[in-house]
Amino acid sequence: MPEPTKKVWSLGDGQPPEEIDKQIETPPLSTLLIEKPQSGSINVGGDINFVAKVEAKDLLRKPTIKWFKGKWMDLASKTGKHLQLKESFDRFTKIHTFEMHIIKAKENYAGNYRCEVNYKDKFDSCSFDLEIKEVSDGSQNIDIRSAFKRSSEGQDDAGELDFSGLLKHRQGREHKQEEVPEVDVWEILKNARPDEYEKIAFTYGITDLRGLLKRLKKTKKEEKKSEAFAKRLEPAYQVDKGGKIRLVVDLADPTVELKWYKNGQEIRSTPNNRKYIFEHKGTQRIMVINNCQINDDAAYSVTAGEEKCTTELFVKELPVNIVKKLEPVKTTVNERIELECEVSEEGAKVKWMKNGVEVPTGVRSRYRVKSEGTKHWLIIDDATKDDTGTYSLMATGGTTEAHVQVDLKPLKILMDLQSVTVLLGQPLKLNCEIYPGNVPGRWYKNGQLIQPSERLSIIHRTKNHSLDIECSTIHDAGDYTFVPEGYTQTLSAKVHIIDPPRVHLEALNVPDDTVTVVAGNKLRLEIPISGEPAPRVVWMKGERVILDSGNRVRAETFADHTCLTIDIVEREDTGNYKIVLQNEAGEDTASVKIKVVDIPDPPEAPMVTDVGGDWCTMTWELPRYDGGSPILGYFIERKKKQSSRWMRLNFDLCKETTFEPKKMIEGVPYEVRIFAVNAIGISKPSEPSKPFIPLAVTSEPTMLVVDDVTDTTVTMKWRPPDAIGAAGLDGYQVEYCIEGTDEWILANKELIEKTRYTITGLPVEAKILVRIKAINAAGASPPRTTQHSILVKEVIEPPKIRIPRHLKQTYIRKVGEVVNLVVPFVGKPRPKVNWLKEGQPIDQTISIRNSDCDSIMFIRKAERKHSGKYELSVQVENHIDTAMLDIQIVDLPGPPQAVKIEEVWGNNVALDWNPPKDNGNAPIIGYTIQKADKKTMEWYTCIEHYHRTCITISDLVVGNEYFFRIYSENMVGLSESATATKDSALIVKEGLQLKIPEYNDRDFTEPPIFTQPLINTFAIAGYNATLNCSVRANPRPKVIWMKNKITIIDDPRYRMFSNQGVCTLEIRKPSPFDGGVYTCKAVNELGEAQVDCKLEVKGGFTFFELMKRGVPLHLIDKYMNESKTSEKSESEKKGSI
Repeated sequence: MPEPTKKVWSLGDGQPPEEIDKQIETPPLSTLLIEKPQSGSINVGGDINFVAKVEAKDLLRKPTIKWFKGKWMDLASKTGKHLQLKESFDRFTKIHTFEMHIIKAKENYAGNYRCEVNYKDKFDSCSFDLEIKEVSDGSQNIDIRSAFKRSSEGQDDAGELDFSGLLKHRQGREHKQEEVPEVDVWEILKNARPDEYEKIAFTYGITDLRGLLKRLKKTKKEEKKSEAFAKRLEPAYQVDKGGKIRLVVDLADPTVELKWYKNGQEIRSTPNNRKYIFEHKGTQRIMVINNCQINDDAAYSVTAGEEKCTTELFVKELPVNIVKKLEPVKTTVNERIELECEVSEEGAKVKWMKNGVEVPTGVRSRYRVKSEGTKHWLIIDDATKDDTGTYSLMATGGTTEAHVQVDLKPLKILMDLQSVTVLLGQPLKLNCEIYPGNVPGRWYKNGQLIQPSERLSIIHRTKNHSLDIECSTIHDAGDYTFVPEGYTQTLSAKVHIIDPPRVHLEALNVPDDTVTVVAGNKLRLEIPISGEPAPRVVWMKGERVILDSGNRVRAETFADHTCLTIDIVEREDTGNYKIVLQNEAGEDTASVKIKVVDIPDPPEAPMVTDVGGDWCTMTWELPRYDGGSPILGYFIERKKKQSSRWMRLNFDLCKETTFEPKKMIEGVPYEVRIFAVNAIGISKPSEPSKPFIPLAVTSEPTMLVVDDVTDTTVTMKWRPPDAIGAAGLDGYQVEYCIEGTDEWILANKELIEKTRYTITGLPVEAKILVRIKAINAAGASPPRTTQHSILVKEVIEPPKIRIPRHLKQTYIRKVGEVVNLVVPFVGKPRPKVNWLKEGQPIDQTISIRNSDCDSIMFIRKAERKHSGKYELSVQVENHIDTAMLDIQIVDLPGPPQAVKIEEVWGNNVALDWNPPKDNGNAPIIGYTIQKADKKTMEWYTCIEHYHRTCITISDLVVGNEYFFRIYSENMVGLSESATATKDSALIVKEGLQLKIPEYNDRDFTEPPIFTQPLINTFAIAGYNATLNCSVRANPRPKVIWMKNKITIIDDPRYRMFSNQGVCTLEIRKPSPFDGGVYTCKAVNELGEAQVDCKLEVKGGFTFFELMKRGVPLHLIDKYMNESKTSEKSESEKKGSI
């Protein structure tokens, strides 16, 4: 009876033992593996390679493969120095190859391995064993610190398969001395806090902390005291194949019902089944498993009431040994070979090898494998010389090998080759017979290897070897040799081919044997000929024989062809030419026709029948003479009339006598011409057509809307067309159609230039449709029609004044400025508009202009009296709407009043004054105080924006006498004049008396003089431009700017600056209309001066942009003429320079 097994520790991230009895969903097995890993055995320290192959023809991506040790140990995390996993893919055979290399194997690497392949819903698996021989006598170390020490990179133990380092073997085997660790790390970890785990692992050199914590967690679970079991099953057991194992549990309560399970299925005892035996010894319950096989390698569990304990059973297979070795074999070709071997176990798996490579044993293989009991045979039915080699049989317990020698049989010639003579084109057959019949051979012609083809076939039937040629040729003549493969003997014969003379006109590859040649060219007509012996050749035209000594026309003959040469072809050379060939084998004749052709005549001048915006339609007649060859087509060219450069319009021949040129520039005159093309070449060009100008109608008008409707009229407005073209726009045509009829009535007899028109004389309450056409020299554009019908009936709309935002607060303007207020409103019919100022009619100096949609108040020069509240009322029948506008006209304030010196002390002066009598209709916001020395009377500002009416001026110079003046200031600016003190203030130093000398005042006055004149300037339209000059004068002059001798006043497009005598005029975003002569004029009491310059604005607007802006046509015409005149003058100036 075997002894109880010791505990077995398992490593890795596999399935724990207590969960094995749970049902696992495994994908269905398939045949992914075309080559599976085979079991093997090596010595300790040796290397071994396991190979798995997967065919990828039906797979869209690479399959997933996993290598396992035992049941759950994944080897992917164990790769390193002793374990390597490799993958490769052959693009030609479409096969994935997966390899597992074990390097320098150790004793604990032995055991069962498994390879699993997954692809989507497909699954395949294969198990194999590894046996390690010559087990070393070293003791086994189960130190927990070394067991959980992960192999590190770059060290000697990197990649070691230490997954079985913790296994305890059965007592039946030799016990190995165990080293007791100095420190019980398990106890330290069990009693430590979780935050101390990492520190403990570092202290005792444990690097696989993750695996250690998983095992610790399971250990803590196992330490839970069981109520049903006094002693539980061990975590794992191990037994040899064919052996017996005892699973023992000790119950706390012997009366509890006990059940055993294998992989979750209950194990039941039957009288005839001696596989499982159940025993009872006191509180012990024992299950004995006899004759353990590989299928007994599983997870076992036992339940007692509601409690359960589990274990894992590992079954190890014994090695298969060689009982009878292979014996060497020596035989000849075509004989049967049998290799026999006997092993120690029935049904054992073995592997046959040839020269170290596994022997293929598939359905189509030449090798057959047979086994009966412990005997195994390798059979080769029809041996060949290639079967020579060393054959071996590999079992898990050893290998045997033997040498096989296959030799050739002696050669016998039963029928030799015979020399033959064959007529050209007839079949040719060479054959011979040799023994043995299954010997292949090769055919040679003049020492060159002959390969089979469609014309030539090589046949081997038992002893007979034949060479067949369906249709012989001259090149088939020669010496033929047959060489049996593997032998030095050869068979030889000669073949002779005869051939009568023949002319090969088909080589000319011309229809009806007619050769066409262009007049003036050289003709060299080469015709292949054949015949053996070489024939005599005669060329004839009619009854005249052509000699080889002719000048312009001559005939020449060579070995494989004859040649007719005409140096300069003429029309008279047209005709039939006869060739006669003669030799001893016979005679042959043939005829060739020569046709002389030329290029066609040019066509007549084409006619342009229709013209569009960028296209035209042209037609022409056929040429009078086609050159003896049909017209293939035409090439068309065009050019601008002023140009001499012709441009090809078609690169593919035009087959018809009409063509439509496109992509021409509108408004530019063109001419076209034609070339005729035949097989010989291109004719001369035709005469050019008459000049024509492409013109196009405009596009349809845009944004057609109804502007107004009354009882008898409809007002429409629209925008100009998007595309106008070179023909311009002459005007618009308005048509309407009464709903229910198809007749369109013309509303305007003459074209209109404006984009607004009122249709009059319409019937009341009629419904009409309106359309607009743009007219130019090319015709009328497509019409723009209203989408819906319009009801001719005026609708009353109550009036509503829409006051602009800037008029909702007080509108402030300076005296003299222009007041232009536009107040829009709505209402139908046209409202009545009335203006009142504070309940009274407005002044006659205020002009009012009313329209259908707005009312404009215009004051050319605003005065103070125009200030006040204005009331605007808009009335439509009984509906009235009113609005109030507050207008404030402001002016410069008057000077302050009663300016006087209150007190003088030290270097200080106290001033006092009263506010101005006139504040300019705006609040006074401050005062400006100036002082002047009595000697120079030059005024200097002491303080600005001062708000009070009294001030003390300090820091005056002792000994000087000062006058003071004050300006008042409101939102408009400083008052035009200042109020000065009547008396002066003398700053006297106490105790000193100053004697003031007398000086003669210098006269600084002078008339205006320009120190820097204006210069001619070029500006770009849309970008600001400035004009600068400098003037000197005393008193300060008044500066006036003029354009074309017209003073510029209050124009928002201009800004004027004057600082320290530098005068600047800024023109905001100039347009071509701003060009002209600008003048700067300076005027004072002593005289005046002026300077001029010319400003030119380049870039301007196009004709289309001016049309979109609504500029009248006569102004556009004037602007375009001025632009052309200026460009001409500039070009003339450049030419003169």
